[in-house]
Amino acid sequence: MLINSMPVGAHPITLSNTRLSRASQISQWIMKQHRKFTPLLWFVTALPFASLSLTSLAANASEAEPELKIQESSVTDGPYVFLDNAQKDTAYWICQSELKQTPIAKAQLTRPASCGKLPAPHLHTLAATVEPDTFTHVSKIVALSDVHGQFDVMINLLKAYKIIDKDNHWAFGDGHMVMTGDMFDRGHQVNEVLWFLYTLDQEAQAAGGRLHLLMGNHEQMVFRGDLRYVNERYQVAADLLKRSYDALYNKDTEIGQWLRSKHTLVKINNILFMHGGISPEWIERKLHIGEANQLFRQHLDDKKADLKKDDLLNFLFFTNGPTWYRGYFKDELKESDIDSILNYFKVEHIVVGHTSQEQVLGLYHNKVIAIDSSIKNGQSGELLLIDAGKLSRGLYQGEQVSL
Repeated sequence: MLINSMPVGAHPITLSNTRLSRASQISQWIMKQHRKFTPLLWFVTALPFASLSLTSLAANASEAEPELKIQESSVTDGPYVFLDNAQKDTAYWICQSELKQTPIAKAQLTRPASCGKLPAPHLHTLAATVEPDTFTHVSKIVALSDVHGQFDVMINLLKAYKIIDKDNHWAFGDGHMVMTGDMFDRGHQVNEVLWFLYTLDQEAQAAGGRLHLLMGNHEQMVFRGDLRYVNERYQVAADLLKRSYDALYNKDTEIGQWLRSKHTLVKINNILFMHGGISPEWIERKLHIGEANQLFRQHLDDKKADLKKDDLLNFLFFTNGPTWYRGYFKDELKESDIDSILNYFKVEHIVVGHTSQEQVLGLYHNKVIAIDSSIKNGQSGELLLIDAGKLSRGLYQGEQVSL
């Protein structure tokens, strides 16, 4: 398995030592050149310069080669719950880079004492139930996208607008929350994000609301083993659990089974939500939401080569499909094209993530709303708030601005 182009077992600190070795070679060359001068001159000049060279090169190694990062000295991660008969009653944790196990009693996970503040969720039996993909008469909606493992930013945003309470529990009543994909990859708290949403899903339904967790292109990539964007810290769990990273979220896992029950598109009131966008090709193919959602669930684990062989699946899963399309941001479409798409679905707005912005952004007179507000950078982000049809940006510090 490769994570960030680094083979499992190749520790990044080894790579950092290689840089220091290069620095040492450079300093030795410098000293050889100085020996051509008088011993006194060499002594006065070379030693401070060599010391400076070593210090400077070591300090700036990450600047010279930013793709090679030193891994955390210890990793705390999890939990991982597998559903096969031999493991279904055990939760697995990575505590200070050591594998720990705890029994699952009455569907409750118990965190080991040495495992920091990792989630200890209660498993729910209906987690993998496929919900409807069309809802009406919803009075309030909140939407965000592309969290990419940035748990803290997500939590701060949801607390600022009272979507959750101070203890991270659902506080949005009968409102609907939409996450338009890309929980996986890049960031360092992917499991924290997933288990939080797993619990929130249950709490929202109990309160009469809903959490709509839509599949993005990065969920699809991980499921079929494309691990180019996985944060390097997760190779520790893969090594200790003796599974490739994608296998940690297979159909035989609690989180994997739950995710595979989720839709790719959902229609709420007069708004259509998805990760990437609807291209005109969708209209030409005369597809419907329910049909597409079923095909996505059915083929999430298919290999890329197999998807490419099928004309319809090749469309759905790649460039012009609803998890990858970026045409709204490339001046490819006239407003009349957008109107045709809206009329086809009988909606007034399309809400998408996937294409990063600095804020929640309205396009084509708010007919298309882009909600990837670059949460993935781990600094800030925004929400889309919809209350009785009124559209607002929810800024990071809690201020609302009309869209």
